[in-house]
Amino acid sequence: MKYRFLTEINQPSDIKKLTIEQLKVLAEEIRYFLLHSVAKTGGHLSSNLGTVELTLALHYVFDSPNDPIVWDVGHQAYTHKILTGRRDRFDTLRQADGLSGFLKRSESKHDVFGAGHASTSLSAAVGFAYANQRLGRESTTVAVIGDGALTGGMAYEALNLIGDLGQRMLIVVNDNEMSIAKNVGALNRSLTNLRTYRGYTGLKRNLKKITSRGALEHMASFKTSIRHMVLPTSLFESLGARYYGPVDGHNLDELIPLLRRLKA
Repeated sequence: MKYRFLTEINQPSDIKKLTIEQLKVLAEEIRYFLLHSVAKTGGHLSSNLGTVELTLALHYVFDSPNDPIVWDVGHQAYTHKILTGRRDRFDTLRQADGLSGFLKRSESKHDVFGAGHASTSLSAAVGFAYANQRLGRESTTVAVIGDGALTGGMAYEALNLIGDLGQRMLIVVNDNEMSIAKNVGALNRSLTNLRTYRGYTGLKRNLKKITSRGALEHMASFKTSIRHMVLPTSLFESLGARYYGPVDGHNLDELIPLLRRLKA
């Protein structure tokens, strides 16, 4: 495959020069690259194929490492590694003296937290957010956590602290229904209900069919009101965090405008 954009991306600022339509092409190039690279070295393929657009959107909107992006475990951070100057070393992934299969602070200034074990990102992120506030830095801390890791006890402790401190940060729940074992517990059931509730998702689809794009852009408050009427009160909002979603994690046209609004 001849790459139009991938070989020109050596740091996150490079993708900010692209249009959203060009980012979509880059996303397909990254998937092709990962498929062929990981097939040779081994690694976590499916989880990384599922976070290509999300990672592009995060680096497109936020300014890493000034805006710390904290990933839970390393199973979903290959695109992050590619965008932060490590593409040319991907043939050494998980090899002796090569790239780590996880996040590694000594590899890049963009790996702000050396995640390995699950459920640690929220605790780390609130620490970054608190430190940046105390130091007077203008930044937004982002934590990316999967639905499986969100069932871990450490994540609950962090949510409790975040709600108490009221730090400025963004939590992205990558609800991909993937984990090393079957997810269990009340939170998992709540997330399942949220992503499958037909009353909300059906209404959203129908509104898009019958309403012009311009009108839809002015219906954000109405849409939020409808969501609150048809969905149960979320755990996140009960702890003081505003909830936005669910959002299609593969749709850059939805992700980028939403992230921009949340950063503002």
